[in-house]
This record gives sequence, C-alpha cells and structure tokens, in this order.
Amino acid sequence: MAHSFPLLPHLFSGKLWGAMVITFIVQGVTIGAYAARLAGVQTKRIATSISLFNLFVTTGRLANLFSAFFIGPLSDTAGHAVVHYRNDPATLVAWQHTFELQLRLIVLAGTFGMIVFALFLPMFAYLFRRGVASFEARGSVPHAVARLLNPRIFFEVLRAEHLPTLAQLRAFQWRQLPRRMLIFNILVMAVYAIGVQGAFLASVLDPAVSRTAISLSGVVNGIGTIAFTLFVDPTSSMITDQAIHGKRSIGEVRSMVFYLSLTAILGTILSQLLFVPAALLIEEVARLAVHVHF
Repeated sequence: MAHSFPLLPHLFSGKLWGAMVITFIVQGVTIGAYAARLAGVQTKRIATSISLFNLFVTTGRLANLFSAFFIGPLSDTAGHAVVHYRNDPATLVAWQHTFELQLRLIVLAGTFGMIVFALFLPMFAYLFRRGVASFEARGSVPHAVARLLNPRIFFEVLRAEHLPTLAQLRAFQWRQLPRRMLIFNILVMAVYAIGVQGAFLASVLDPAVSRTAISLSGVVNGIGTIAFTLFVDPTSSMITDQAIHGKRSIGEVRSMVFYLSLTAILGTILSQLLFVPAALLIEEVARLAVHVHF
C-alpha cells in the first residue's frame, strides 16, 4: 500500500475549495441575518422579523454541516495516511500539519465571507423589509421567498446596496451597547467557527478515536447554541424591543447590527488561536469516552 499515499500531501484540492466556498457562503449569511433586527424596527414588525432571523441563522448552521461532504474525504485520506505512516514520524507530522492548514483555510474562508457579507448589510436590511411585507401579504414563508426571487424584486434589492461612508462608520457607538453581549458574541462565533473543523482535526491526531471525535462536533456547536441563546439573542432582542417602544433610537439598533457583525468577524479570527487547543481538548474527551467503562 506504499503507493497509496504520497510522502508529501497536496494542500489544495477540489474538495478543499468546495468546503471553503460553502463556509464562505454560510458564515456570510449568518452576518446578513443580523439585518433582520434593523428591519424589524423599520417595519414595526418585530416578531415577523425575528422569525426570519431565526430562519436564516438556523438554515446557515444546518448548511454548515454540508461542508462535511468535502471535509470528510480530506479527513479520511489524512487519517489513513497517518495510520499508514505511523512508523515514520516525519511523514506522519507532515500529513497532520497539511490537514490542519486545510482546516484553517476553511475557517479563514468563513471570515472572508463574513467581511464580504457585512458590506452588504444595507441590502440585507432591504431584503428583510421586503420579506416581511411579502410574508404579511401571502402568509407563507416559501411564497415570500419565491416572491423575492422575482427578477424585478431581485434587482431592486441589489440597488438598495451602498457602502457605508466613513462618517456613518464613526456614528456607530459601541458604548451604548451591553459589553457582555458583544464579548459573548465573539466567544460564541469562535466556537461555531471551529466546532466541526476542530473535531475533524482531533480525528486525525488520534485515528483510534476518530469516529468519537467527529461525533463531538455536535456537542461543541450545541454548547455554542446554548450560549448564543442565553447571552446574545435575548439582549439583542431587548434592544430591538426598546427601539420599537421609543426607548432607544434606530441609530442604536444600527450600531448593534454593526458591532454584532464586527464581533462575529473577530470571533472567527480568535478561533484560529483556539483551533489546536480545541482539537486537543476534543481528542482527550474522545479518548475518555472510548476508554472509560461504565
């Protein structure tokens, strides 16, 4: 089987590009969903807007799992190579290091997706406003989404896009927002960004517990979901409600959307620092689950 695995693994492949594209889109859509809060204040239809927000966020997190179709084969190849070269430490480390770089590139693609989609937040806000109006007229989310796919509506949405000016960026005030919400948003996004990738890296660090390690990705993302539900979502909803009742200005909601987007991007950058420690932790938990007998 010596011919099955080259000594020096290739970094780039079609599967890697596929995973990067999916992560780019999924993480970007997560940023776009923040605009639902602003649309809720602008339309005075907060409940409907929050429903659309939850739809976008849930769809994005579900779609992120589809990146496993591309990461999985990369993990299988690296895992088999690690087993094959277990008596050749230098080659074994080379395969593990290459796989780690591939996973880091996937996480980086998500960061770029967030940055790009953050530039389109005005367009997303308009999209949500149209979506709310369409939903109220038809009473059906699928029909509302189909309406937005109309070419005329589609080009209207595109025309709503405009890049923020420097003066507009300076107008966003973070001091008006709860610091805990912003800090937890950084941490939550750092967890989400590496939940799947960290589990795959752990599976290659110790192929003996690979299946257990990969299954733990759901646990990691579940912890992130609970943290988001407890510390980020309720606070952002409260700020939106206060704006609806005149206790906060719409400018403060715009600031919230901007800084939630910014902290989400910072979270994915932080995830690069936490990536290897997270993978090692998942590896140890997987070993514990395999070797502890009840």
